[in-house]
Order: sequence, then structure tokens, then C-alpha cells
Amino acid sequence: MNDPFIKVEKLNFSYSEDDGSDVEVLRDLDLTIERGSLVAVLGHNGSGKSTLAKLINLILTPTSGKIFVDGLEITKPDLSEDELFENRRNVGMVFQNPDNQLVATIVEEDIAFGPENLGVTPSEIRSRVDYALETVGMTEFARHSPHQLSGGQKQRVAIAGIIAMMPKCIIFDESTAMLDPSGRREVMDTIIRLNREFGITVLHITHYMNEAAMCDRVVVINDGRIELDGKPEEVFCHVSHLERIGLDVPQTVEVLNELKKSGLPVDIAKLSADDCADEIMKLFGDHK
Repeated sequence: MNDPFIKVEKLNFSYSEDDGSDVEVLRDLDLTIERGSLVAVLGHNGSGKSTLAKLINLILTPTSGKIFVDGLEITKPDLSEDELFENRRNVGMVFQNPDNQLVATIVEEDIAFGPENLGVTPSEIRSRVDYALETVGMTEFARHSPHQLSGGQKQRVAIAGIIAMMPKCIIFDESTAMLDPSGRREVMDTIIRLNREFGITVLHITHYMNEAAMCDRVVVINDGRIELDGKPEEVFCHVSHLERIGLDVPQTVEVLNELKKSGLPVDIAKLSADDCADEIMKLFGDHK
């Protein structure tokens, strides 16, 4: 097993309603995220997945439990300002609406904003901005206005702004939710490249099962607890279970599951379109 980058132990989080009652969001949640892994986090609205992301970045404070990030317990009562700063630098977040993360009128100035606030030298900022633009494929848009870009391009600029801060981990909190299919593909290509080529640990919170199928591991949260956890092909085999908690499966699994329910001998754990097509073609081969 690889070195854990994030470790969550018996994590609980509640918030208070206006009438004074407490609403539990996370319940004794245990989770380990290995360094350099690409993990999809799934769950219906209100399941607690986005709350978990904000706790890891200390945007929220847990009711109880412990969170360790890169060996540092960020939930300890005597956490210093320097340690909090280090955690924010190590763990970047990209949110659902890129407009909420764009702060400048020029793309490269927007990307430079984070490093400037970290006190990085001007020459190093220039190097980081160029590197981040190249990484997300937006070099030619360096002098453009962010607000004139497409949704997918804006999100890539938001990602570049995080990359320029050189984090060890990036959490994508439903970052493709507001994008069209083309924009989602752009962002997913970037996410996979950041993980595969640069070794950045990635948590990808998403409602899109086809995106989750591209990850190394899928964690399903339901009502504040881990419901399923494993490789995509393992998790998505639990079609009925996922449907009961309000989640879909990738389209390929859905097609093969319908064939299996009709009595045909197919393996539903085929996530790519090519593998799904090959599995269907086996049926024709078996009935020649």
C-alpha cells in the first residue's frame, strides 16, 4: 500500500438549524487516500461528499474526529497559523462555478494571484504561470479576458490558478457540473494529466458516472458514511445497490446489465465503450 496522503478517522460533522436542532452530515467516517492516487467521490445531494472536501481544506471544522494531511493532523486544537497556511498550500480546491474563482481581468494575472499571495518572487511567479498555462493547454489565451472564454476554458484557467500554487493534492468539487460535454472532456483530460504525468493526488467529486469510471478508485458516500469503496469495475457492478441510494452507473454498465437481466451471459464490469462493444460482440460469436 502506498503512503497515505489523506487519512480521516471517525470524522463527524453536524450543523445547527434555525430552530436549534442539529443535522448530522458525516457520521464516524473513516477514509484513506493514497499519495498520487486519482479517486472519484460519489453520492447523492446532501450525502456529505462536498462537506468532506471542505473539511480536508479546513473551510469547515469537524464536530469530532481527526484528519491527517501529508502527515500533519490538521484537526489538532493547537494547529498553528503556519500549519494552516501549509495545508491550504498543499491542498487546492476547484469549485463548481469557475466564475467564483476568477479574480483578474487577464488570464495570466488571474493565475498569478495565488502565488503572489504566497509571497513567491516575481521571477518564480512568471515561471509558474507559464508552466500552469502549458499544463492545462491555455498558453495561447494568456492575454485574454477570462470572462470571454467558454465554460470549459474558464475551468481550465481556474485549475491553472491552483497548479501555480504547486499543491500536492487538488480536490475538484463538482468542477464539471456546469459544463457542456465538450467542456467536461477538457477538464477530465486535464485532471487525468495532472495525476498521471505530475503525480498530484486528486479527489474528484462528481455526479457523472462516466467520469468516475476513468478514476483509479471510487468511493460512494451515502448519508454521511462510506457505502462502497473499490476499483470502478468493482463498485459499478453493484447496480441495484447504487440505484437504491439514488445513483446511476456508467452507460456501458447500464446496457450490459439490461442484457444480463434478459438472461444473456455478459460481464457487466466493462466500463469503456470499446470493452462494452467487445462484450456484446461475444454474444454474436457464441450464437453463430
